[in-house]
Amino acid sequence: MTQYLLSVHSVDGEARDPMTDEEIQRSWKQIQVLNEELKSAGAWVFSGRLHEPDTATVVRISDGEAVTTDGPFVESREHLGGFYIIQAEDLDAALVWASKATAAVGKPIEVRPFAAAEA
Repeated sequence: MTQYLLSVHSVDGEARDPMTDEEIQRSWKQIQVLNEELKSAGAWVFSGRLHEPDTATVVRISDGEAVTTDGPFVESREHLGGFYIIQAEDLDAALVWASKATAAVGKPIEVRPFAAAEA
């Protein structure tokens, strides 16, 4: 089976009313249902939610030294908000899971296969 990254993207400044407690609870329940469905199907490998991009630290090499800077690597309105790593028979199967994920989290999902590792 191939492993796929389902990345959840958020947009800075996206016009959206704050969620009520009820909406937060409903959203959380939808995500838990998706997680359980992924696990039951043997497709779930790992998932995670990330803090906001302003919490990022970028590490790069400059003149042979590691240098760190605060903030995201790229200045962008869109950023990675979370992810799922799944395994699926093929891209079509991964896209079915991505459709369920975007419905549960309410954000766009990018689907990308992992490159095969050389033994």
